[in-house]
Amino acid sequence: MNAPVTAPGVAEARYFNRELSWLAFNRRVMEEARNAAHPLLERLRFLSISGNNLDEFFMVRVAGIKAHQLQGIEERSQDGLTPTQQLDAIAAATQTLVGEQQAEWHHLSVELARRGIEVVHDVAGASRWRAALEQHFIEQIFPILTPQALDPAHPFPFIPNKGLAVVFDLVRQSDAEAVRELVMIPPTLPRFARVPGERAVYVAVDTLVALFADRLFPGFTVLGHGRFRLIRDSDIELEEEAEDLVQHFRTAIRRRRRGRIVLFEFDSETPEALIADLVEEADGQEPEVLVSSGFIGLADLDQIVGEDRPDLKFTPFTARFPERIRDHGGDCFAAIRTKDIVVHHPYESFDVVLSFLRQAAADPDVVAIKQTLYRAGDQSPVIRALIEAAEAGKSVTAVVELKARFDEEQNLHWAGQLERAGVQVVYGFIEWKTHAKVSMVVRREGGAYRTYCHFGTGNYHPVTARIYTDFSFFTADARAGRDAAQLFNYITGYIEPRGLEMITMSPLHLRPRLMALIDAEIANAKAGQGCGIWAKMNSLVDRQIIEKLYEASAAGVPIDLVVRGICCLRPGVPGLSENIRVKSVVGRFLEHSRLFAFGNGAALPSRGALVYISSADWMNRNFDRRVEYMIPIENPTVHDQLLDQVMVANLIDNEQSWRLAPDGGYTRVDAGDKPFNLHRYFMNNASLSGRGDTLRRRKDVPKLDLTRWNG
Repeated sequence: MNAPVTAPGVAEARYFNRELSWLAFNRRVMEEARNAAHPLLERLRFLSISGNNLDEFFMVRVAGIKAHQLQGIEERSQDGLTPTQQLDAIAAATQTLVGEQQAEWHHLSVELARRGIEVVHDVAGASRWRAALEQHFIEQIFPILTPQALDPAHPFPFIPNKGLAVVFDLVRQSDAEAVRELVMIPPTLPRFARVPGERAVYVAVDTLVALFADRLFPGFTVLGHGRFRLIRDSDIELEEEAEDLVQHFRTAIRRRRRGRIVLFEFDSETPEALIADLVEEADGQEPEVLVSSGFIGLADLDQIVGEDRPDLKFTPFTARFPERIRDHGGDCFAAIRTKDIVVHHPYESFDVVLSFLRQAAADPDVVAIKQTLYRAGDQSPVIRALIEAAEAGKSVTAVVELKARFDEEQNLHWAGQLERAGVQVVYGFIEWKTHAKVSMVVRREGGAYRTYCHFGTGNYHPVTARIYTDFSFFTADARAGRDAAQLFNYITGYIEPRGLEMITMSPLHLRPRLMALIDAEIANAKAGQGCGIWAKMNSLVDRQIIEKLYEASAAGVPIDLVVRGICCLRPGVPGLSENIRVKSVVGRFLEHSRLFAFGNGAALPSRGALVYISSADWMNRNFDRRVEYMIPIENPTVHDQLLDQVMVANLIDNEQSWRLAPDGGYTRVDAGDKPFNLHRYFMNNASLSGRGDTLRRRKDVPKLDLTRWNG
């Protein structure tokens, strides 16, 4: 069972702490490293992901709370904690999590060695390979290293974010003078060196530095050494008065590299006096300190996952291309004109989105393309398609979001590429992020114009589309086209939309619309009619929505929530939320899609239910500080696919699911004698709306049954 996410002293609060809830989610990710059902290298991948997640958590969330503390801002969290109380609770939970991560790394390293992959990160273990590694060290590592003395004449050097260093306490043999030296590990170096030979033996580079200290410091005796890494504040604060947004971000990215130190992580070999001295060098920044009895920088274990051992990885999975588009000879526009389509990634290929854009770029009847870009990746075929369209003389508009965290630099690069090709690049709002994933294509047909739209729950990123579960909704509905045009006009020209026919937008009216939908279910419950709410999302934080869900629960509305990450709502509390159940699904794929369903006078699932997909989680930022969309799913086949297949599969999954208890603890669901894995199910059962003629020919479409759910 995951530890409760409620902070000390607030056990009876109406909300869980957001930060502690996130740490509980990352612990569930780490727990997948313990899952014996996964191949060994995949378990290592989960451990690496949990390490990277924790780094980013400190870079952004902890950095923000620490800034409030240092500035004397006593604004309390939703659950009533001051910044100092939050930091204390985070520190305790993090120390526990890191201890569990290190214990699991020890276990995995033993198992990996048994399977022919040895990972060495201590000097004693590396000594066996000294002869084989010495030449590599001298030729490939030694020339790049720059030892630096730490004394009054040599101030503490700048160490970048996630920077790793080894500190040595030495004695000069000639005069017995004590000397302290710091050796930074250049970020250009891979974290591990592979020992020459057939057997897979990896040695951490920082271990090699310690092993060959005599080469680095001839004439010195090593008394001791320690390793540490640090995390810096990496959030970018946007100045509303910024006159040139692009230049502001270029400057801010450079400034971020020197952000305040938020965390020091030391290995347990580091002497306490050395830790104290190094923390003092942080010069009043008061960083958090973690001491790990194992390998620091767990995210770097991802390098080992790349070892060519298919027997220790998931069986490769090849995504399907929607048969419906093949039925129309690969013509995306013809297929979409026939019927709305929802493509379910990663089970169905992201190539269909690329085909849609490439066809638009090459089609002489296409006159305009408008596209939002939040995260596009470093090798983006989406960008290439837009450039080809512009070069073909089409009107192309790209809304590039510069505020996409950690992708700012990449997005600046793409914006420049697009502008040089003749694309009209717009950066959107200064104070809000454009998080909606929308593409619209205007095509000349029979003397008139028809608009084809793509609404996605995930980014236009072909790499993440292979591991994130998301929806791509294609439609030629004229109402959706008119709404999409208004959405783009709002972003590019600040023209507030009027009379939207299908979509609901934030920051204008998404929260009020959701609350109205919940109110309708409350009214149905009070009238004795069928009712229910199902919702799937990444995070649930917004206080107003949570309170409305509590109200619905009190009225007797059954509510089932699938919340992968942060959940601040307390389920199952008598008199508050006894009709609310919350689960989290963590498995082979990252659950990323947003799907909402409302009974509309009947128990769920039903043909009359109101079903929506959205780019937005139920968080304050998504409702108030982001441009998002929500769109109803009206086509019967697509409606069945999302409600009776996708949503039901999430509810009945019992192999990758965790149940949230009223005290904030998460317990893994017991699969019992009827195991069901939703990821495995969709790898073997194609989408309904994308099956085309195949669906009509086959009569054995699986039916999912809610009675399997052991909730």
